[in-house]
Amino acid sequence: AFENVIAIAVGAAYGFGLGDNTAALIMTRGLAEMSRLVEACGGTPMTCMGLAGVGDLIATCTSEHSRNRTFGYRMAQGVTLEQYKAETHMVVEGALACKTLGALAEAHDVELPITEMVRSVLWEGADPRSAAASLFDRSLKPEFY
Repeated sequence: AFENVIAIAVGAAYGFGLGDNTAALIMTRGLAEMSRLVEACGGTPMTCMGLAGVGDLIATCTSEHSRNRTFGYRMAQGVTLEQYKAETHMVVEGALACKTLGALAEAHDVELPITEMVRSVLWEGADPRSAAASLFDRSLKPEFY
């Protein structure tokens, strides 16, 4: 589920006209978010480095056939979740996952800035461009251990 949230953010980056380097940045930071939450929940962060973690993340974030990435692209152009679902009749798994992951992160006191950005746009009406810009205004912190 986590990779779908990150794919929405990657799609939004492409929708804003940002390139592959920005997409790679989001995927890398997204992987760090996944690892931190897995560890906080009692798992091993290295679990995220396998096919079910980084493998699925890469496939979902880089495929132009990814529903979540495509939705993120359209979201950056001003299309709402409701409009997208009405047009495509497709499920955007990351839309619900960002709510669940956000609650889990809060319960374990883990920061998930990309997930929070997606959640704020989809469920709180935040402006996509402003929310995305806030990710780049964050102070630098260690991403991995």
